[in-house]
Amino acid sequence: MSDVSCVITCGGDGEGTGGADALHASAESVLGQSMRAAEALVVLASAAAPAVRTAARALADRAPERVRLVHADPAARTTGALRNAGLDAATGRYVLVLGSGERLQQHACRNLWQAGETSRADLVAGRWSRTADESGKEREPSWQGELFARSRTLNHFTEAPQLVVRDALVTGFCLRREAVRRHGLRYEEDLAHGEILFGPLAAASVGRIALVRRLVVTGRAVPDRARDLTALVEVHRRVANTLLARGLPELRAEREEAFARDHLVPLVRSFPGLPAVRRDKVAAAAARTLTGPVPPDLPPLERVAVTLLGRGDAEGVLAAAYALSRPATVCAPLTAGAGGRVTWGGEGEAPVADITELGHQHRRFGEMRLMNRLTRCTAAEGRLLLEGALVLPGHSGPDPGAPLTATVEFRARGGARAVAFPAEAVRHEPDRIIWRARADVSRRLRPVGVRDTAWDARLVLEADGVRSVSDLFAPQDQVAGAVRFAARPRLGRLAGDTWEPYITLKDHFALRLAARHRPARTAHRLIRYATRFRPARKAKLLVRALRKRLERYRSRGFKVPAYNTWLTRLPVRRGSVVFESHMGTCYGDSPRALYEEIRRQGRKLHATWSYDASTAGFPDDARLVRRWSWRYLWALARAEYWVDNQGFPQHLRKPARTTYLQTWHGSAYKRMGLDENRVRLQNAPQRERLQRAVDRFDHFLVRSEHDVTTLARAYRLPEERLLRTGYPRNDALIAERARAETEGRLPRPPLAAALGLDDHKKTVLYAPTFRGGPGKQRKSRLLLDVREFAERFGDTHTLLVRAHYLESARLPVCPPGSVVDVSRHHDVSELLAISDVLVTDYSSIMFDFALLDRPVVLFAPDLEAYEAERGSYFDLREQAPGPVTATRDELFAHLAELKKSDTRYAEQRRAFAQRFGAYDRGDAARATVDAVFGTTASRGVRHSTDHARGAGR
Repeated sequence: MSDVSCVITCGGDGEGTGGADALHASAESVLGQSMRAAEALVVLASAAAPAVRTAARALADRAPERVRLVHADPAARTTGALRNAGLDAATGRYVLVLGSGERLQQHACRNLWQAGETSRADLVAGRWSRTADESGKEREPSWQGELFARSRTLNHFTEAPQLVVRDALVTGFCLRREAVRRHGLRYEEDLAHGEILFGPLAAASVGRIALVRRLVVTGRAVPDRARDLTALVEVHRRVANTLLARGLPELRAEREEAFARDHLVPLVRSFPGLPAVRRDKVAAAAARTLTGPVPPDLPPLERVAVTLLGRGDAEGVLAAAYALSRPATVCAPLTAGAGGRVTWGGEGEAPVADITELGHQHRRFGEMRLMNRLTRCTAAEGRLLLEGALVLPGHSGPDPGAPLTATVEFRARGGARAVAFPAEAVRHEPDRIIWRARADVSRRLRPVGVRDTAWDARLVLEADGVRSVSDLFAPQDQVAGAVRFAARPRLGRLAGDTWEPYITLKDHFALRLAARHRPARTAHRLIRYATRFRPARKAKLLVRALRKRLERYRSRGFKVPAYNTWLTRLPVRRGSVVFESHMGTCYGDSPRALYEEIRRQGRKLHATWSYDASTAGFPDDARLVRRWSWRYLWALARAEYWVDNQGFPQHLRKPARTTYLQTWHGSAYKRMGLDENRVRLQNAPQRERLQRAVDRFDHFLVRSEHDVTTLARAYRLPEERLLRTGYPRNDALIAERARAETEGRLPRPPLAAALGLDDHKKTVLYAPTFRGGPGKQRKSRLLLDVREFAERFGDTHTLLVRAHYLESARLPVCPPGSVVDVSRHHDVSELLAISDVLVTDYSSIMFDFALLDRPVVLFAPDLEAYEAERGSYFDLREQAPGPVTATRDELFAHLAELKKSDTRYAEQRRAFAQRFGAYDRGDAARATVDAVFGTTASRGVRHSTDHARGAGR
């Protein structure tokens, strides 16, 4: 008896494509298992194709001890019936069913069997992936990450509701065979996609369930939702009714929402690629089958899409499909109602859904992106005739009597060349602008013929001096069979002879230069042959090898040893300083304060600033070098001083005669350096590399004894390297507090006017901490609901949002003046100076803002989890400079009663500032410059002898 019987069915109705190839792929994945006691049970329908039967016999002949053939009863025609035959014929301790073309990972059976034996579970499930597109790339459903985050055992399926809320058990799981027979588990034989129902029924019937975090199955096919919509809805309803019958109405509601997200919304997204006739048929089928209410918790555009699909409105669904892929574009007329609410649909139409949170109402005509739908594309009198309709939202648009001018512009893709054709008719209607244009593309569109063979079209509309630019959108079948036009490339007709209209993958209308006639086709074939025969291929390989060699010379792997071995031997240039702030991402923080203090004192130092991506915002009178460039390495190798607040690249040694001033970027609440759990778990070479990087520091600035007992200890910094001067960046905050106490808060610093801040509104700065680890910049989800803040406080407050410099956040559209993104502003101290309130979580920015003696509110909904994961140096609730809130309601309540909160926490905030900023007295920049850059400061300074000895290695 085998340990695992893997059922593979062939020839059933609705089995899917693949045939013999799919059978071979599935069976080979079973035979390739590291667990040899896994058998492939191939169930053949009586109607199976001859090629499938031949492939099955060949597999059985090759491995008779591991491949068994089961010839199903002629009455078993459906996939469900064949699978039931496989369950009956299985002899393994566990049974697993594979769909058409699905493949097991090499250790899948071993992982499932081991988890089942260890946990004594009746059902063992793991992750699976499906073919994402025509390229064959595999992708896992996004919801699997949380469900299978760790291996675990469940006593009941409700402990992991996603097992039945999502289609988690369509594949990638096995059942104890004895449990299958004990509970009478069977596939519904009259139901297409019956595996969607079988998994939840099995999970609800058995007792213990084991989840394995390993990938089990790949190659699952994405269902054809347009073809199988009725079947998918039916099987979903049976699952939902099963949950309701078991007294789980909340899971049924979640299942309804998940079905809309996982099946209906993807179906809507596919509409632009469907022919018009099929779009109408799918919409009609949806109107017959989608009779229930739309899940209320869907995002607005998904709610619009499902609502229109249920109404059978094919054109509306098409517009919703465009909107789903372009949320910032207005794709249909909008109606503004009471209270400023905005709904999808024009005046007189049945309202579809509330989409107020998209923020379209806050943009004016000319600012917003509008859907420009191409309605006609044909030939007229030898010219290209285009007609279209530009959607107008109900709240904004040109005056109905205003003169309109429009031009259709074709622009070479990837280039600056453009050719414009004036529209011959432009007409204003209540909810759209209708336009028509003729383009003599044969005469006026003259491409070179190389690298400018694709030209994108857009409409430029002007009304009352306001200009609106929009791409032309159309479904994929819009230009099918459209006439072609003669082309006259500047390189001659051998480069191409025909203009062909087509729709891009992004649903944009465009023209492409094609070779339709024999001379051009022959020329293209010759060029293709000349670039692909053996000498040309060898030349390409040679060029590719040379490019790789050049890229190697530009790589960090080559630069680091070249720098450490040779550049560090160069003589130091006296008086040269390299400044860097936050790894070159900005011109700010303490390095900026020191640089400006040096200029103020008139010291003759040669300054070089490093930048990471852009030079915007950096000083014009300093030499700028890009981080990791050869000029950057040259500057570091010859500098007498290094100054930064984060850390120059760890792998670069400090030259023997260079003094490294580390200003650091903030006091520590969370554990840092060698105190951090992540670092403690690293291997010895990684920790030693970190320590070598820290040992380069000659001076390290601290602003209190708290820094000495935390940061200095965490990085093993000896006493003689510490400078108790405070942070130079905080001098500006000390000065601002003194000015506010003597002169008042108004007028605010110039930055407030530059950001458009109203003096009569309070300014709240939201600056969350960095929550990631080492790596590239990533997008983060803000814990604070910015849109809700704008709705509740937008009339009296302005929210400044500053994401961490290693992260970025996308903000929703909010009323003008209510929310401002300041994440790209270089110097955070300038933002602190203009802010009335700080909202943060665990960021060190709270230590700086406390120096202003202004209200601080901490928004930390994940405080316990963050402390457990990262660790902390003190209890935030006991020593925080303001209230610590865990929910948005608590946060908003404190902001609404800010005066009471400020009074209550005033003494605690001052004590906080005194404890963590004792050395911030307003003269840190001057004291640091005198200590480090003074005439005798460099004499006797400790230089890292270990780097000096290794500089030439």
